[in-house]
Amino acid sequence: MTIKFDSNGLIPVITQDFFTKEVLILSYMNEEALNKTLEENALYYFSRSRNELWKKGESSGHTQELVSLKFDCDSDALLAIVKQKGPACHTGQTSCFHNSLIGEQVDSNMLSKLYTLIEDRKNEPVEGSYTNYLLDKGREKILKKVGEESSEIIIASMSNNRSELVCEIADFVYHVMVLMVHDEVTLSDVLNELESRYK
Repeated sequence: MTIKFDSNGLIPVITQDFFTKEVLILSYMNEEALNKTLEENALYYFSRSRNELWKKGESSGHTQELVSLKFDCDSDALLAIVKQKGPACHTGQTSCFHNSLIGEQVDSNMLSKLYTLIEDRKNEPVEGSYTNYLLDKGREKILKKVGEESSEIIIASMSNNRSELVCEIADFVYHVMVLMVHDEVTLSDVLNELESRYK
């Protein structure tokens, strides 16, 4: 079936995160952007305001790896499923759809935001930051904290203290993510490994 571009030679594209299923952006492609996206498995869009082709993440580093590309029943809209690196929105938000007209705003990608924050601390240290303290001390200190938090999870669970358990798990996840940034292991690395096991 032939993809239908509008009178301006464009087709709307909804981009969705492969792991979280969150809608990231709504943009447009022309035929060239579509062809380059298919050739490189990386998302290209056409900017209507700048009247030019652009590759997502080319300047920010927040790239989108194409997993699948589908078209709707009328062949006049596309759905791109991607593995997103970093925030998708130019404001630094995970998704461009971070404002609510009605209903509760739910942050379904807090882990990605936390990972990005730790990366930012690594690249641009902040005086007095606990994250920078851990990164400066290095792997041995980080691993010690991971071990301590693991023990505290066990104690909280054995004590049947749910609220304390939640807090200790949150501490553990944070310290594991500091280790991941230190050792340059990405969330995608871990999620891809989990995905390979889910078969």
